Amino acid sequence: MSTIAVIGAGPGLGMAIAREFGRHDFDVALVSRNPAKLDGYVRTLTDEGIGAEAFPADVLDHASLRAALQAADRRFGGIDVLEYSPVDAADGTPGPPSTVTPAAVEAAVRSQLLGAMAAAHAVLPGMQERGSGTLLFTTGAGSVTPTPHFAAANAGGAALRNWALNLHGELEGSGVYVAHVPIAVMIDAVIPGYPSASSTDIATQYWRLHTERDAAEYMFTA
Repeated sequence: MSTIAVIGAGPGLGMAIAREFGRHDFDVALVSRNPAKLDGYVRTLTDEGIGAEAFPADVLDHASLRAALQAADRRFGGIDVLEYSPVDAADGTPGPPSTVTPAAVEAAVRSQLLGAMAAAHAVLPGMQERGSGTLLFTTGAGSVTPTPHFAAANAGGAALRNWALNLHGELEGSGVYVAHVPIAVMIDAVIPGYPSASSTDIATQYWRLHTERDAAEYMFTA
């Protein structure tokens, strides 16, 4: 069987992506920093007939993240797909660019760009050796079309976007596919004046990107 590692696994999009790939006979390695929540997600997926295991790690601790992914690699015999979409509290700190602090931007870059780099570097050697693999990096739409109220998150997402698109260009033709997925909707929430979509609907696009490999970037809109 193939395996997907979901980094930043949560009850919404992370679990929806796990289910989507699980329905296509993937095993699932769930990675986030809360072991108790991870165990609950694993039980839920197992009850649904999807092979899943928890690998606790904090994306801000690169050593623990690498160790978690290496453990998942050993357990499942390789990581075929990596999806990265952690949410750090600092990323959502509101504030326009005129007042946002360097510390807030640094925190967003650490959780979004630097964590993604550490995760990719942990799985890329195996993918390159096999000549196949998929890396999917998720951000908010502010990484592409900035919204001034969230300057820190926008900066972190834009940094990840730039790196992911460069990585796509570097690896194109190697068998390893890289895509950036900015999401321009509220997920599983209805707020007047804002577009929304279900995590289940969004997750289907991750499977499509993995199988069709037709774009370096796909923005999900309502």
